Amino acid sequence: MTAWRETSSDGRALLVTVLLTGLTTFMFLPLLAIELTGRGVAVGEAGFLVGLLAFSGQAFSLLTGFLVDRFGPRAVMAAGFALRIAGYVLLGVGGGGLSASLVGGVVTVGVGGSLLGLAIKTRLVAEDGVGPRAMLALRSTFVNIGVVAGPALGAVVYPLGFRYILAACVLSHLILGVRLLARPGAAAARPRPATLAPEPPDGRWGRAHWLTLLGLGVTYWAIYSQLNVVVPIAALAMTGSTAAIAVVFTVNGVLVVLCQYALLRHVFARAANRTLLALGFLAFACAYAVLLAHAGWFSLLVFALPVTVAEMLIGPSLDEQAIRASSVRRTGIALGAMSAAGAVGSLAGASLGGYLVQLLSGNDVWLVLIGVSVIAAVTSLLLPKARVRHA
Repeated sequence: MTAWRETSSDGRALLVTVLLTGLTTFMFLPLLAIELTGRGVAVGEAGFLVGLLAFSGQAFSLLTGFLVDRFGPRAVMAAGFALRIAGYVLLGVGGGGLSASLVGGVVTVGVGGSLLGLAIKTRLVAEDGVGPRAMLALRSTFVNIGVVAGPALGAVVYPLGFRYILAACVLSHLILGVRLLARPGAAAARPRPATLAPEPPDGRWGRAHWLTLLGLGVTYWAIYSQLNVVVPIAALAMTGSTAAIAVVFTVNGVLVVLCQYALLRHVFARAANRTLLALGFLAFACAYAVLLAHAGWFSLLVFALPVTVAEMLIGPSLDEQAIRASSVRRTGIALGAMSAAGAVGSLAGASLGGYLVQLLSGNDVWLVLIGVSVIAAVTSLLLPKARVRHA
């Protein structure tokens, strides 16, 4: 990959950190509910803890962005490593029931992940010689390697005991934290390079534009969250297999790993962010339109293709647009704001998706999602037009 070769040695160390922390995270995350119920935690309480983990990882994003801008990525990264290690330890010593150690462990792991993830992302997009679009795509590729490989590795280790997985998480974060923080350049704050210059006067951003962008962020995550709510229910009904949704996520992860960098770096290298957002939301509409046919495995596998295209185009474009529209010293807050929008969208989308299944029948749910996707695509074109500028 050209971007990998152009990335500094410190940037490469950060990308490897993204891969390994993602790998260990997805070793334990899919098994957390199973482990908790096995310890005697009620199913409802286990669901609450899993939801609390996701909430803790996103709810404080805006504050995390402020901390990154105020104290620099190095201090926030160190705090993130420390909190995650402490959280894994608390999960390991927690007993049965909704104990304080389990609640504290879940919250600590979530907040630590927010600090660590945002600090690394802020530092990566400041890489010299590599545009933010290419770097965000490369980071997403490394994340999805962990998404694909982590659950499989966790399934291999789990028979030995869940605490072995937690021990691997602690050890990996400890080693990565020490090695990364020992490299002054890897965690140090860097000035925004030319490829991250703010938007020019003809693409001036006002409050209405920011609200539009944040609204699109909420909408994206609300639509995407249906992969965890509505789609699994439909997949089971279409195929009769509980493994159907796992196949969708596997295909999704593999496609992102193989295609996202090439798609954003080469195919859409000079496209405006608002164009990519519009195309991404239209891809969402196409994905949910495929499910109207109710053609079993065929519909489900075809659905995975456009929904992956939507993910590859929208996620990085939202972050890149937020960075370019922010002031030079507010990159952390810009990324934090988009992550906070994701938290609102995920919670609202998951809740509304459940109600849609209860209230609507047949294809009505898909028609609602198609309509929302098309409206979001049109709304994307209201953003100021600004093409990618190369240094």
